[in-house]
Amino acid sequence: MSLEAWQPPELAEPIDNSKNPIDARGADWSGKIIAAINLQGARLSRVDLRCTDLSNCNLENADLKLAKYNRQTRWPQDFDYKKSGAIGPGAKLDAMFLSGADLRYMDLRGASCMGTYLSGANLSGAILDGIRMISADLRCAVLQGAMCRGTRFTGAQLNQADFRGADLSEAGLEGAETIEGADFCLAIGLDQIAAELLRRPYKELDCWNPFTRNTTRKSLEWHLNQPPVGGDGKS
Repeated sequence: MSLEAWQPPELAEPIDNSKNPIDARGADWSGKIIAAINLQGARLSRVDLRCTDLSNCNLENADLKLAKYNRQTRWPQDFDYKKSGAIGPGAKLDAMFLSGADLRYMDLRGASCMGTYLSGANLSGAILDGIRMISADLRCAVLQGAMCRGTRFTGAQLNQADFRGADLSEAGLEGAETIEGADFCLAIGLDQIAAELLRRPYKELDCWNPFTRNTTRKSLEWHLNQPPVGGDGKS
């Protein structure tokens, strides 16, 4: 291919290319209805496939690592997309390297994230309800406004994690390996366990978070100082 005819992969369109596997790394194919084209061996890492219809495509040996999908994505019959490396509801992401990944507003309900490397990942607004993040690496991860209802963090590394405004109702934070420098200010659902978390070592609680400019202790004490809902007749 001549240099003049080359185009970056992120601009690639889902068209039939019988000579060479399609290279569409980072492309936005969201919402597209894709015809019956051969995507065998295609390089589709980081492609946005949310609300995309791929049901008539051949995805054998396609590289889907870090591709994004949702509940409206349609896959070929019998294609095991949950184990393809793509990210979305029900995905098998155990021990995967997703450090620094942009996962904002992703629906990951039903996904398995045991031992997943998510350090520095942006999970703002993501739906993580009920996920088992056992032994996951969430150091410096951003979870602002994330839905973490019933999420299990046993053995997880939460150093410098930003949980501000997250919904942590019934989340299992007590068994986290460390919460050193994590910020829980304005999070929901910590009223019952804030006092227990404040019994953790001072090294964890008095660690300064340079991004949020807060300490873990101060962010947890904020919850103890809030009036109970309806307690004064004004809330």
